Amino acid sequence: LSCRSQFPFCLFSSKTHPTSDSETSVPLSLITTNSRCISCITCADVRSPVLVFQCIHHHVICLDCFHLYCVTMLNNRQFVHDPVLGYSLPCVAGCPDSLIKEQHHFRILGEEQYNRYQRYGAEEYVLQRGGVLCPTPGCGAGLLPEPGVRRIVCEPSSGMGCGFVFCRECKEEYHEGECHTPLEAQGATSQKVGTSHS
Repeated sequence: LSCRSQFPFCLFSSKTHPTSDSETSVPLSLITTNSRCISCITCADVRSPVLVFQCIHHHVICLDCFHLYCVTMLNNRQFVHDPVLGYSLPCVAGCPDSLIKEQHHFRILGEEQYNRYQRYGAEEYVLQRGGVLCPTPGCGAGLLPEPGVRRIVCEPSSGMGCGFVFCRECKEEYHEGECHTPLEAQGATSQKVGTSHS
């Protein structure tokens, strides 16, 4: 982290991703030094640097609490999908019109959590567009079939997709006719077994 006093923002650099003189860094305008010694809205500690939300109250959160807030919201899939801003979070106090506009602020989460953030954001985008996610464990490819199409094929292409053919409604292997819940299917199997012994 390097903050320069003549600029009202911080630039983050990573030891694992060194930058050259020809590369540009995205300014993280919400992160600043805590020159006014304002307490973190979450833990009440006075730390620096901090993230200042764009809400009318300009709530301040320390970076440790911001990290915890983001990971908790990721784990609960409670990020907000905004059609303009994408996958974002509001002020921790729930202030209106406070979504973080520059998504690079979430890079603070580290590589693993940021990758989760991107994956969940992509999944949410697909679902918001009426798409489906492949139910095969380890796949989860986002698919955008035509509305009303029930037979979904997870087409393998560009290293994604597993070839599984499934029902859009129940996410089970594709079948003709009505969908059955796993309990209904299990009950039907039990009835067949019970009647075959009679």
